[in-house]
Amino acid sequence: MSTDETNTGSTVVDFWFDPSCPWAWMTSRWVGEVAKHRDLEVTWHVMSLAVLNEDKDVTDDYRSFFPRALRYTRLVTAVAERHGQQYVKPLYDALGTRIHPGGSKNPDEVIPAALAEVGLPADLARFADSDEYDAQMRASHFDGIERVGQDVGTPVIAVNGVAFFGPVISPAPKGEEALRLWDGVVAAASYDGFFELKRSRTREPIFD
Repeated sequence: MSTDETNTGSTVVDFWFDPSCPWAWMTSRWVGEVAKHRDLEVTWHVMSLAVLNEDKDVTDDYRSFFPRALRYTRLVTAVAERHGQQYVKPLYDALGTRIHPGGSKNPDEVIPAALAEVGLPADLARFADSDEYDAQMRASHFDGIERVGQDVGTPVIAVNGVAFFGPVISPAPKGEEALRLWDGVVAAASYDGFFELKRSRTREPIFD
């Protein structure tokens, strides 16, 4: 199938992401590429690496990253609750561009710039440090993770209700290559008895 053709009928996709996860960012770029050529109805949801690992034995270095990551998930959740789902993906794009290809580790710079880019009020930044919407954030997280099990991470994708972790990819493919990977992943995930296919990562995220 050429990249100018689309499947008949739309495919319902739910995508759970932690804004700080570079692997979720790579996968989200791939889904965005596929959506240019296929009729996808994608809904974007937050999940949290901090919540996922809150009761796990992880290194001190990794645990020290969680407070920063939590600020972003709290912000996105607050924006969704106060301004609507339609702002989730644009805000994710604005945050992720600065965090991942931009390489910023400073939320105090990333958050105001991202809110301004999306056209949202600057005072929303206060919710990055508030637990006001933690119940909704945790509900979104567990909605995704309970579909695939506790022994996975981010991203989680559900395609027409069939959920799976990943794929973990680098770099994000484009054009025909993106569509071939999409078709293969969806085909594998659609088999009820399919659970796992994995190999060790040999490269870090490659951002375009």
